[in-house]
Amino acid sequence: MTNRIDNIDKHEYGNVVGLWEASVRATHHFLKEEDIEYFKPLIFHTYLDAVELRGIRNKDKKIIGFIGVADQNLEMLFIHPDYRGNSLGKILLKYSIDQLNVSKVDVNEQNEQAVGFYKHYGFETIRRSALDPTGKPYPILHMELRK
Repeated sequence: MTNRIDNIDKHEYGNVVGLWEASVRATHHFLKEEDIEYFKPLIFHTYLDAVELRGIRNKDKKIIGFIGVADQNLEMLFIHPDYRGNSLGKILLKYSIDQLNVSKVDVNEQNEQAVGFYKHYGFETIRRSALDPTGKPYPILHMELRK
């Protein structure tokens, strides 16, 4: 495994969406199957193009974790389930803060592991939305990095 973070090219989007799906299935137990199927094409065709996308790869150059950042907001941070617990989330979060000036993150309130992760690294909830940005009933916590 390497801790080198690099750009992700458009031709790799299929791999990124596969990683996203594996990660979501391992961590977002509150989502329904139809929600996962709803989000997959949006991620592939819309969301990935809307962010600065960076990834961390294993020794075979396969993407095993990625972040997406827009307007100092961490829009995405996903780790392949086989690589969870290896500090990749910490490495990617630190990179997003230090290199991409991240100061905010929106996180599903029901994803308690993620909420705890961001709190551990200095983010605090400043606002809550009852619905996610697509209008689905998954509350979002809007968090900011404490100064």
